Amino acid sequence: MADKVDGLAIVAGSGVLPRMLAEDCKRSGRAYAVIKFEGIALDWVTGHPVIPAVFEKPGRLFKDIARAGLKQVTFAGGMSRPKISPLRFDLTGIRLAPKLFKALKGGDDAALRIVTEIFEAEGLSIVAAHELLESLLVPEGVLTKGQPSDADKADAARAAAIVEAIGAVDVGQGAVVAQGICLGLESIQGTDAMLAHVAATGGPFRPDAQGAKGVLLKAPKPGQDWRTDLPAIGPDTLRNAHSAGLAGVVIEAGGVLVLGREEVVAQANALEMFLWSRPRGT
Repeated sequence: MADKVDGLAIVAGSGVLPRMLAEDCKRSGRAYAVIKFEGIALDWVTGHPVIPAVFEKPGRLFKDIARAGLKQVTFAGGMSRPKISPLRFDLTGIRLAPKLFKALKGGDDAALRIVTEIFEAEGLSIVAAHELLESLLVPEGVLTKGQPSDADKADAARAAAIVEAIGAVDVGQGAVVAQGICLGLESIQGTDAMLAHVAATGGPFRPDAQGAKGVLLKAPKPGQDWRTDLPAIGPDTLRNAHSAGLAGVVIEAGGVLVLGREEVVAQANALEMFLWSRPRGT
């Protein structure tokens, strides 16, 4: 578990995770600040210390983090790739420009590795969200009243193999499979966009109208740095999977963040879906 003495900089994107981390710091009395980049809408930061940040001015950001006495950094929430203007660079930005532009052209994992290296070069320690909130990861087992059928398990195995393949080339962390047929792959647009696509187009591609409805599976990419970009699900994931006509959601046990576990399980039960934390390789 992270050293509670060290101050924490929370690089905040969209979603509930950065808020959960900030509220945990506030409750525990740990020194912290929310790093809010321009263009990132955060409607919850009132009452929390905030460090405004500009992508092109990393020198200013690192000075503000040091001035606040923060020594650890965690990355939390979704963030779109910014459109960087070279005319706005500070001196540190000019020095880092080659790395920053390389990061913007790579996959998510490759990009985050470069960003991580930049922060670590400033003497900052990167800490994973699940090290700070240990309840985010769940052990193996079915968390819901509903149980996956043998057909669902077969679809999950097929989806796991697909996610392993696309993850190896740093594309995505999720796939939808029904009756052995891949109906959707996660890419840069994210899980919600994939599920919306399946909802709009997936119906005719299930050969047996009475057969398995399909599953969403999420798992980390092979060799991924777990400190910065583990896949995550929340209540909206279950609602969107239900709208896509799926029977359930499958996550790799111990490798996917569950944001608000009680609410997620309650949502799955209300929708008569299953949520299965599946051991890797089964």
